Amino acid sequence: MRVLVNGAAGKMGREVLKAVHNDVELTLVGGVDPTHGGKDVSEFIGSQPLHIKLYSSLQEGIDATKPDVIVDFTTPAIIFENAKTMLSQGIHVVIGTTGLSAEQRAELDSIGRAKSANCLVAPNFSLGAVMMMKTAAELAPYFPDVEIIELHHNHKYDAPSGTAVLTAKLINDAKTKANVKSSEDLTRESLPGARGAKVDDVTIHSVRLPGYVAHQEVIFGGYDETLIIRHDSLSRLSFMPGVVLACKKIKSYPGLTYGLEHYL
Repeated sequence: MRVLVNGAAGKMGREVLKAVHNDVELTLVGGVDPTHGGKDVSEFIGSQPLHIKLYSSLQEGIDATKPDVIVDFTTPAIIFENAKTMLSQGIHVVIGTTGLSAEQRAELDSIGRAKSANCLVAPNFSLGAVMMMKTAAELAPYFPDVEIIELHHNHKYDAPSGTAVLTAKLINDAKTKANVKSSEDLTRESLPGARGAKVDDVTIHSVRLPGYVAHQEVIFGGYDETLIIRHDSLSRLSFMPGVVLACKKIKSYPGLTYGLEHYL
């Protein structure tokens, strides 16, 4: 698989460049970053010159490298247009950028199917985070009272995180299927927002501080007991096995897939 990395000079993009270059089953053909066009990839991964270029625009990178798959870690403001551009040209797309609505994902699914180009949108590429979400959904019927605290660095664009939202949706689906509901919450906010934000029946609290990478607690309350699941990504390296896995498997999953768990 020939892999192009969009957003290559960012913190996640640099790790993706390294991971793809170091994997024997993938071929890194280039990167895209509007401020570093023409530079060698080696400048961003600390290696000897590789003679693999960064391109100033997405279309320039596509035309020059003819990739099989593009990994996109850019920004919520441009991800939808990026994805339409990539899929409409028959290129598989692995998206780690958050911010796509359900309606936008449905449109991308249609474009991809028409062009035989597959798309994975993953709120989190950490295998541990995927297991956390799966476990939370399995526990929800037995502990329907649950809240989520997610903690990220203060340069993260969105709040709550895509991982927290997906976790909440999986919990809500599990509770609906089991026909269980949360206990009545008698607390009333004296300061608006003190109780966090709701995704259906699950409350999410977002923390943004320097020093964090990506962390989440799912706190279940029971009768005289609590149960907490916590996942910590200690560096961006924790996301790379999932990104590499996605690049290798994407051609086998038609249309748009939401969540890395479907590839496991």
